[in-house]
Amino acid sequence: MEQQTAQHFHFILMERYQLLSLVSALEVLQNANYTAERSLFTWSFHAPGDTPVSTLGSCEFPCAPLEAIKAPTEVVVVGGTTIAALSNAKLNAWLARHVRQGVRLSALATGAFVLASAGMAGGDAPTLHWQFRDTFRERFPEIELSTKPFVAEGNRCSSSGGVSAIDLFLRFVADYHGEAFATRVSESMNYVTMQQVQQVASAEASARSRVKNPAVLTALEMMEGNLEHPITPPQIAQEIGVSTRQLERLFNKYLGQSPKRYYMHLRLRRAYFLLTQTNMPVIEVALACGFQSAGHFAKCFRAEFGQTPTELLKAWGV
Repeated sequence: MEQQTAQHFHFILMERYQLLSLVSALEVLQNANYTAERSLFTWSFHAPGDTPVSTLGSCEFPCAPLEAIKAPTEVVVVGGTTIAALSNAKLNAWLARHVRQGVRLSALATGAFVLASAGMAGGDAPTLHWQFRDTFRERFPEIELSTKPFVAEGNRCSSSGGVSAIDLFLRFVADYHGEAFATRVSESMNYVTMQQVQQVASAEASARSRVKNPAVLTALEMMEGNLEHPITPPQIAQEIGVSTRQLERLFNKYLGQSPKRYYMHLRLRRAYFLLTQTNMPVIEVALACGFQSAGHFAKCFRAEFGQTPTELLKAWGV
């Protein structure tokens, strides 16, 4: 049922916030207003501290302080790539005071870190940009992550970044003004086809999103579930009911490399993200990715990325 007054969204922008996620959300709200030929939605921008810059390194949206938010009903946290900044004591306290009483709290991109840090992840598993999922699991092992591109149930919603925010906000439009109107908004954005793809997509950045062979899919799931304690290709082959040689042939056909090489790639990719997104010591990262010695880890890491973990951290200014 349509409301007589405009619904207001308060966007809280974190340092290095992901601009594409924010703009995707705003495009939906603005196109809803254009489609209705009146202001159905309004919005404002806020920050827990100084006005943040986006991932492009510029300040596109001047922000008001959190104190300027009065009686919110829709609060949207736009996460950024600076993981340390996503745990903000001032914001956590603000959320504790204002958000527990029926306010819908949404997280875009890496915003799930904010919800988890504030103890407000809610009952439904949040989703998160694929590049930061391993870091999240290390920091919040008790919180399950959804593999959906967006989660829109209840009062804790989230999207995994990029254009998945469009789907989330189309759902919000439908909540306030019905599915038929939301479809018209989607059509006005030429988004109907893409929306259908998003509905069956996954927030996990994995070869599983493009490989259709069931044996390879099962093998990939086993690998991704055993990064800290790797299992051997013969063990994987036995588990899925094929020979080791057949597993080799399948991986070369669908992924262009051996199971052993692809498994190593998964472990090292996880190590890269942990090194650049957390303060974990190198040896702890090595152990978390299935390496028993720092020396072997450094050798494999250099072969994959052209530099050792220590050299990577120096390049990042750590």
